[in-house]
Amino acid sequence: MTMQVPFVDLKAQFRALSQEVVPRMMQVMESASFILGPDVALFEENFATYVGARYCVGVESGTAALELALRACAIGPGDEVIIPANTFIASALAVSAVGARPVLVEMDRAYLIDAELLEAAVTPRTKAVMPVHLYGQAVPMDAILDFARRHGLRVIEDACQAHGARYKGRRTGSFGDMGCFSFYPGKNLGAYGDGGAIVCDDPSSYETLRLLRDLGQAKKYEHVVKGDNCRLDSLQAAVLDVKLRHLDDWNDARRRHAAAYDRLLREIGIEPPVNLHHEGHVYHLYVIEVENRDRVQGALSERGIATGVHYPIPIHLQRAYADLGLGPGSFERTEQSANRILSLPMFAELTEDQIVSVVDALASCRPLLVA
Repeated sequence: MTMQVPFVDLKAQFRALSQEVVPRMMQVMESASFILGPDVALFEENFATYVGARYCVGVESGTAALELALRACAIGPGDEVIIPANTFIASALAVSAVGARPVLVEMDRAYLIDAELLEAAVTPRTKAVMPVHLYGQAVPMDAILDFARRHGLRVIEDACQAHGARYKGRRTGSFGDMGCFSFYPGKNLGAYGDGGAIVCDDPSSYETLRLLRDLGQAKKYEHVVKGDNCRLDSLQAAVLDVKLRHLDDWNDARRRHAAAYDRLLREIGIEPPVNLHHEGHVYHLYVIEVENRDRVQGALSERGIATGVHYPIPIHLQRAYADLGLGPGSFERTEQSANRILSLPMFAELTEDQIVSVVDALASCRPLLVA
């Protein structure tokens, strides 16, 4: 009988961490310093050091991080920002939130923005490019940075799925003008609620971000810019600071799980996902492609295997973005993959027996895997 396998097991992670994280949470509650307290400052310092950036600003979510980064780069109405066609909709929503227009670019074989297609997306209104380090894999940043330099564009990294991922030895978030992260609970580094952060090296950008996240306040009741209420709370910062110590070990475990999946999937005739950077990938998601995806997903569910689809409807085919005027066929690779991609269970606490059970369940779906 197939073993029950969850898609993510946050309960297992909490059980392993409870003796570390609960006392830190209690300290915050006993101090009653709940908003922008010392725990936030400590986590910001530690996370900036981890990423390899000079500064970090904690905010309420990954989407808020992207929006504030765009605002700090003075991007607004009439401007355009290049983003990948294959990404979570928050990448586009942040651009829309500042009044700019997202310009979509097709994905490459690793599901990342295709740098060879960037030139065709540039217009006189283009102000920034937002590469998304999707599924835990870093975008090859040399090409992105060269493109941005030639066109005088800002680079805002969406690293919301790539905590600790590396490209040529450097961590994601440390390449562009700013790097944005989400700490949604299921992320490689996840809070016990929503949370996010922006990292940067420029002191002026840092001060602007600090103002923007806290109602534009230079000091209490003195508002020097039109800001927002996007603060990271102290409880989440305390949780994240505890978890940050374990992130590299968790990412190593994810890579081991991915290697096991790679080997076992090849044995049943399923091609593993492309890994461009070998040890740099942190496998936030482990994404394969199969024929008859929806039927396969249903069959796996009946066997107790939880899976996901990231993402079933591309941005340009969402009703929210009908105003882009991009119908079916605009991004063929993205659209084809959206009908085939399947995310398998992936979390640090995953066991070998669970991985075997997932692959055995996929093997039992073999008749469905034939087009």
